[in-house]
Amino acid sequence: MASKAMMPHFKGRPDPLFADALTKVSPQAQAKAKATATDFEAMFLNSMFSQMTTGLRGEGPFGDTPGTGVWRSMLTEEYSKSFARAGGVGISNDVFRTLILQQANRAGQSRENPT
Repeated sequence: MASKAMMPHFKGRPDPLFADALTKVSPQAQAKAKATATDFEAMFLNSMFSQMTTGLRGEGPFGDTPGTGVWRSMLTEEYSKSFARAGGVGISNDVFRTLILQQANRAGQSRENPT
């Protein structure tokens, strides 16, 4: 018994345009687009987390030393990567959808106008 693939949703509604685009883009390109979208969200979150911790002074075992800033920047980078991998705040989903739609559009154009 063959199972029917689920229709992707965009903003709570079925998204046939995205479903069609996914059929035109290879699984390898989809995986690369997903990784790119996740990396983009991680960069955005890193920027947000960095802004949130800018005014904090060192506390705890590191105190207020020159190394605290370096440690904090590495920590916020790892936090942002972890948040993005866990689903983030939803930015990567929209970026992924946009990348796939662009690639499918480009694939459709190259089939219509081979040069």
